[in-house]
Amino acid sequence: MTANIARVGIVAKQGLAAASQHLARLETWLRERRIDVVYETSTALLMPNAGAQANRSREDLPNHVDLIVSLGGDGTLLSVADRIGQAGRDIPILGVNFGSLGFLTEIRIDELYPSLEAVIAGTATYDERLMLSATATLRGKEDEPRVVLNDVVFTKGALSRMIELSVSVSGRFVTCVKADGLIIASATGSTAYNLAAGGPIVHPSVDALVLTPIAPHTLTNRPVVIPADAEVEVRPESPDGSEDVFVTYDGQYGYAVHQGDVIRVRKAKQVLRLVKAPARGYFELLREKLKWGER
Repeated sequence: MTANIARVGIVAKQGLAAASQHLARLETWLRERRIDVVYETSTALLMPNAGAQANRSREDLPNHVDLIVSLGGDGTLLSVADRIGQAGRDIPILGVNFGSLGFLTEIRIDELYPSLEAVIAGTATYDERLMLSATATLRGKEDEPRVVLNDVVFTKGALSRMIELSVSVSGRFVTCVKADGLIIASATGSTAYNLAAGGPIVHPSVDALVLTPIAPHTLTNRPVVIPADAEVEVRPESPDGSEDVFVTYDGQYGYAVHQGDVIRVRKAKQVLRLVKAPARGYFELLREKLKWGER
């Protein structure tokens, strides 16, 4: 039984010359199976006959394909995941890593075609990852919701010594965080900025969100794991109006927020499907990436 893959989108890390030699072969392989290929605009420029292929912007690509192959690293896959989430599409990503194994791009280049074959045949297995939906009310007006895979992060501006953030969970006040910032992460995002900030690693199958202060002023402000069906509400507090607070979404998009603004983060309605590597599990990935057991 096939998976009804009629059109495949291809996205490579911008300027990744090492991907060029694989693109033409990948296109030939897909067309031999009567599958159309659509390139992300900058990826098409890596082809020998640049500009001759069907291409779409990274934002628009998810609306025109049934599967996206991402060639690069975790950053490339993350940008594709966010575009899929923003488009509201339920299409999988096959992430191929160039270089060291990634937390998200766990398929090696030599595993690309067996993995593609399994997707087309309908025998592939998928990781379903929780995504975050964030809604901002800025100066009394509601902004467009953002859907992200990893995290929503509040940080201080260059001139701010510390920021204050009022945090509530499901309508109940939790605390006023005085810190360099605050991370709201999904289980998938727990191995990103959250890990660097001292937050816990959460297995991606766990339905949870993580709240992690960044360099908190009070050492008793510790990371907290909460149920995924909770809604987190964050309000910047600036008594003298001098503090700069920035919110960023997966490091891909962001803006300044001020006292009176509010950001609400909850589990998105949709999940992201990642094609699983044929022979590796999550703990093997952790051992390799975090070098567990090495002296």
